[in-house]
Amino acid sequence: MSRELEKTYSPKDLEGRLYKKWEKNKYFHAKADKSKKPFTIVMPPPNITGQLHMGHALDNTMQDILIRYKRMQGYSALWQPGTDHAAIATEVKVIDKLKKQGIQKSDLTREEFLKHAWDWKEEYGGRIVNQLKKLGSSADWDRERFTMDEGCSEAVKEVFIRLYEKGYIYKGSRIINWCPVCKTSISDAEVEHQEQAGHFWHIKYPIAGEEGKYVEIATTRPETMLGDTAVAVNPDDDRYKDLVGKMLILPIVNKEIPVVADAYVDKEFGTGCVKITPAHDPNDFEVGKRHHLPEINVMNDDATINENGGIYAGMDRYEARRAIVAKLDELGLLVRVEDHSHNVGTHDRCKSTVEPMVKPQWFVKMDELAKPAIEALKSGRLKFVPESFGKTYMHWLEGIRDWCISRQLWWGHRIPAYYCQECGEMTVAKDKPEKCPKCGCTHMVQDEDTLDTWFSSALWPFSTLGWPEKTEELDYFYPTDVLVTGYDIIFFWVIRMVFSALEQTGTEPFHTVLIHGLVRDSQGRKMSKSLGNGIDPLEVIDKYGADALRLTLMTGNAPGNDMRFYWERVEASRNFANKVWNASRFIMMNLGEEEIKEPDFKDLKPADQWILSRVNTLAKDVTENMDKYELGIAVQKVYDFIWEEFCDWYIELAKVRMYNREDPQMKADSALWTLKTVLTNALKLLHPYMPFLTEEIFCTLHPEEETIMLSDWPVYQEAWHFAKAEDAIEKLKVLVKGVRNLRAEMDVPPSRKASFYMVSEDEGLLEEYDRLKENYGHLFGAAAFAVQKDKAGVPDNAVSVVIPNAVVYVPLEDLVDMAKEKERLEKEKAKLQKELARSNGMLKNEKFLSKAPAAKVEEEKVKLEKYKQMMADVEERLAQIQ
Repeated sequence: MSRELEKTYSPKDLEGRLYKKWEKNKYFHAKADKSKKPFTIVMPPPNITGQLHMGHALDNTMQDILIRYKRMQGYSALWQPGTDHAAIATEVKVIDKLKKQGIQKSDLTREEFLKHAWDWKEEYGGRIVNQLKKLGSSADWDRERFTMDEGCSEAVKEVFIRLYEKGYIYKGSRIINWCPVCKTSISDAEVEHQEQAGHFWHIKYPIAGEEGKYVEIATTRPETMLGDTAVAVNPDDDRYKDLVGKMLILPIVNKEIPVVADAYVDKEFGTGCVKITPAHDPNDFEVGKRHHLPEINVMNDDATINENGGIYAGMDRYEARRAIVAKLDELGLLVRVEDHSHNVGTHDRCKSTVEPMVKPQWFVKMDELAKPAIEALKSGRLKFVPESFGKTYMHWLEGIRDWCISRQLWWGHRIPAYYCQECGEMTVAKDKPEKCPKCGCTHMVQDEDTLDTWFSSALWPFSTLGWPEKTEELDYFYPTDVLVTGYDIIFFWVIRMVFSALEQTGTEPFHTVLIHGLVRDSQGRKMSKSLGNGIDPLEVIDKYGADALRLTLMTGNAPGNDMRFYWERVEASRNFANKVWNASRFIMMNLGEEEIKEPDFKDLKPADQWILSRVNTLAKDVTENMDKYELGIAVQKVYDFIWEEFCDWYIELAKVRMYNREDPQMKADSALWTLKTVLTNALKLLHPYMPFLTEEIFCTLHPEEETIMLSDWPVYQEAWHFAKAEDAIEKLKVLVKGVRNLRAEMDVPPSRKASFYMVSEDEGLLEEYDRLKENYGHLFGAAAFAVQKDKAGVPDNAVSVVIPNAVVYVPLEDLVDMAKEKERLEKEKAKLQKELARSNGMLKNEKFLSKAPAAKVEEEKVKLEKYKQMMADVEERLAQIQ
């Protein structure tokens, strides 16, 4: 039979031990089993530079809940894990480590640097995986992948070549985001826009050939005027219609640039005249293309001014800005300077200000690739939970620009393009060509750039399953089912996975995207290093256990909504774990050694039928919530059932029978069977949320079972539906609460027993309460309980509790010591007499009534009425006693 639980619940003592057991027995491993339905989730790959934070904890807890749920439902449930090489982040870490050793990146060859990078990956790359294991993540670690492993790298090259051959990948000069610190291009998704205090510099651009005439432009970046190639006005702006086609003198540079008409210009903003610098602004770039304007890049890779900047060459961009503004002022061309707060693009990694630049890069042409991804959502084949995030997805896709995929880094997938050193011919191929296909030269050099990290992770749902090979896993587990991710990553990753999967596999990579919010601090602020308000999940686990953290993250959680982290809530979750542990321990201590057989359900007591019926309904409700991804609602129902209905009510009802086992009328075995059965089902429903706690209790309760995670998920059974018993126990609860409230109001000690008389004209109701009277002594101290149609035999001084269709009377002397109560009431009466005399005196005092504020007079009148009512109650109680 069952063993005993340890006296005290100690997550530290069991979590590590249980996780080793799970891994050793390969419970997380999913097989391509044709007799089962597959269910697949791919883990958003954390960076190998990563440290577990609350976002990871929430994201992975939600995935683990879904996987454990589906595993128990009998699916072959694969949670495919892996890590991302995180090109920029990792390269920065490696460079920092080398600097501490006195080594500069420039001192090394590419091959030497990559050796250091791989060493770093081996040393630190598994850190976050081990941290995810502490959280209880039941991912199939046997299948763990890395974005730069051999298989994923093969998939990257395959996709690159396919897209290139279809004309979707091209190399060209376009405006990109350039990080002057990391010295690489970055995607739009990696640019964070921050509100910063700046200025608007209003500058005169003289009109060529018209002495003393000029147009006024306003700019936040005067240094870029060195690369201006036009000034634009709105074609419908009557102020400037005569200017279109004329030439202006570009200050300082002293060259002529045209005035062009373009609808991009907002007539109402600024002066209505906009300087156009195609090489340093994405909108200006598009205007430049429409008007065939030259693109003049005036900056070096480190954001210093290049040779196109004339006398400012070599200056830092901000140094040049100050010098140019001073020169404009000297020339009388600076009109004024206004304070102006505006959004400034910064690199999300190094936080430096991004510089838009025209540079030759590799791009993915997005217009055709975006169309099937749009159709996937419109058709319903892809859905978001909550649905509203589909608008974000659609907005991004409908306005998508070509994707810059090249990065000027060494760590990452190197672009599979090779250049002939003789004739310059470019060849795109998986492997280095032996010779140039054009001139036959054997001197071929590979492109220096690597691919954007998101290019490889866009293939994650299928590359991790063996694509482009036709593997058994790919055939069985793909497409995957649900992607769980934060709302801040929709554009980064979700969109790229969808269009990549549709292009390469012909199907959506998943049918549902479950969006969660951010975990914020208790004040609602985003957790960040700068604020110092981050909470380390490992610290929470160490202090309270992984289960308490998981429950806290899911309690009150609604898809798409941010949540606040409170330590008090973690303590409440730990207290719940203690409650479950102690209740389970009590049950096991009473079970004994003999196996308890399932009773005939007709012979079950109403309380047994009630709790069976309640856990039965709970299984149905929780399953429905889980299927709708309402994970927070589901766990709240389980929590409420265990704490209130099972522990606070049913166990208390069952105790009466535990204490009277020799009485056959008590049917103690039925209660024990019910306790064990309901606890088993409640543990199963709780397991996806609190895996360690439930595993330890379940396997102690059922030593014949290997693990709870492979047990069957509870399903609704009509045989367990007892509507009549549910109604009866709900009525009992109303009675118990009413009597307990009465005793509390009268300050009756728990040890004092009393006689109770229930009076009702409803014979059926009386019969129901009579059947349950064995519980009343234990639940509210009943020495005797009579049910009757009238008040015959009920003492005149009995106090009453009104419940639906009945009144319960209790003789006053059973509740209180009459002599002491009389003495107490006499003292209360004397005190009230003084207050009444005082209040009556004030309200009859003309001086008080004429001088006191109306509010004060009204307040005294209210007090008088209250004292009168209190006096009436006291006198009535005294009359009852006498």
